[in-house]
Amino acid sequence: MRPRVMILLVAVALLTCANVRAGDDAAPAPAPPAAAPAPPAPKDAAKEPSPPPSVTVIGARDAHGILGRDVRSSANEDMGRIVDVIVDRDGKVRAAVIDFGGFLGVGSRKIVVDWNALRFAGVSSKSDSITLDLNKQQVSAAPEYKEDTPLIVLGAAGNLHPWDYEH
Repeated sequence: MRPRVMILLVAVALLTCANVRAGDDAAPAPAPPAAAPAPPAPKDAAKEPSPPPSVTVIGARDAHGILGRDVRSSANEDMGRIVDVIVDRDGKVRAAVIDFGGFLGVGSRKIVVDWNALRFAGVSSKSDSITLDLNKQQVSAAPEYKEDTPLIVLGAAGNLHPWDYEH
């Protein structure tokens, strides 16, 4: 592991332990006077505190955001930019929505391409583009994406296939 990552993990572990320890050392509250009986404690108060969330550290070189990234064909044609990512009910990434065509947002339309048709090699900075395994003619033939309608996904081989989100 890199030294910086190791130091960060140790710091998080120490802070977590210190918070748990501080909670154990707190002095108990004084009991109320015996004149009035205390109401029964609600059941929620008897619950134990939830454990702290897990921490995952991903290096800056290992992951990059893709929304807004330019998309180019393998022939270096401008294919638009990624504006959304579509996942299925199991959380698996299935497709990307690309804002394709037009000039300065006029005349553009959104299309859906299969996630497997995208290549992310060489995208180390935000200015790098993502490569699409389709040409401009194939993408131009794709139907426009509209929310709340069945998705027609443009596949990696240029085939159009409907994607039934209900299954």
